[in-house]
This record gives sequence, C-alpha cells and structure tokens, in this order.
Amino acid sequence: MPLDFDQLLHEAEIAHGHLCAGQILGVRMAMLGLARLGITDPRGADRKRLVTFIEIDRCATDAIAVVTGCRLGKRALKIRDWGKMAATFVDLPSQKAIRLAARESSKQRARELYPEIENKNQQQMHAYREMSDADLFTEQWVEAPIEPREMPGYKSPRIACAVCGEGINYDREVHRDGQILCLGCADPASRYYQPL
Repeated sequence: MPLDFDQLLHEAEIAHGHLCAGQILGVRMAMLGLARLGITDPRGADRKRLVTFIEIDRCATDAIAVVTGCRLGKRALKIRDWGKMAATFVDLPSQKAIRLAARESSKQRARELYPEIENKNQQQMHAYREMSDADLFTEQWVEAPIEPREMPGYKSPRIACAVCGEGINYDREVHRDGQILCLGCADPASRYYQPL
C-alpha cells in the first residue's frame, strides 16, 4: 500500500500533539528516505528492514518515527543528537543507507513563496507541503555500519555493576581493574545526572 502524505501527517500530528513545520519536514524526509531505499511498507511487511538514525530531538523526530515505524524501544530508532535536521535511513538486508538533511535555504524559499504570511511557522508549513524534495533536502548515500549489539533483536547477558549494583544490558559495561562497571560508575563526570 503506497504511503499517503496527508494520512501520515495526520498520524504524526496526533503522535506529537500538534502540527508544525517540523512535522511536515519529518514526514517528507522519511517518505523520501523510504522511497530512495525502495521500502514501501515500513510499518508492515518491511518493518524489520529499517534502522533510522535521527540527528535532532525535535518535532521531526516524532514524524519520522510515525512514518518509518522505527521506535527506540524496538532498537530501530537511534538518536545522535547533533542538533541537525537530518536523518539516515538504513536498509538492513542491503546495507544501503541514505542521509537526508534539511536545507537551510528552505526557510528563505518559504518566505519568498508566502511573503503575505507573517508567522514563519505558518509560512514554512505552507511551503514545505509543496516545495520539491531537492529544494527541501540534501541527499547523500553513506555507509552506516551498525554493530551487532545495536541491532534490533540483539540479546546479551545482563551483568551487574560492581559499584552501584544496577543491571547492564547490551554489552554496555566497562571492564576496569578486574571489575565490571556501568558507564556512569566508570566515568561519573559523564553522567547526565549527579546523585544528591
């Protein structure tokens, strides 16, 4: 069944909680990535073929997840928060991968197309629906190797950290001085939290 832009946009709006220019970009980006890889049913028959790396933790991320069916909990959605409106779509069987990034020039093009609309989000929402893929995105075929431990369905033993006692999954442990440590205990300064 071919992917329907309006239906996917509606689903993305529901998943995200509102419709914005980032949602439109995310839906368009994911649809283009799937088309370039020849994946036609990402949430059905092709659901185990795809891994997607997303480079931003903003609105487009929710839209890309809706379109591709990739989810963090399924280990098929990978976040590399580089603050870029970009994503790489990887077809696992063929190892083909394409990275798409939103063009900065698309914002100026939206202003040119809809100068009568003062609100830039509204300008972009209108323009991003109709602009060509080439005007919205750069495309680059890339290699995106995925380690076995990063793959969906990967199983590993659960090991307890020698310091905090918490379980560690997916080969994320650190071996140091004869001890097995979690990443937080191995490098406390790198924790996203600090104990009080």
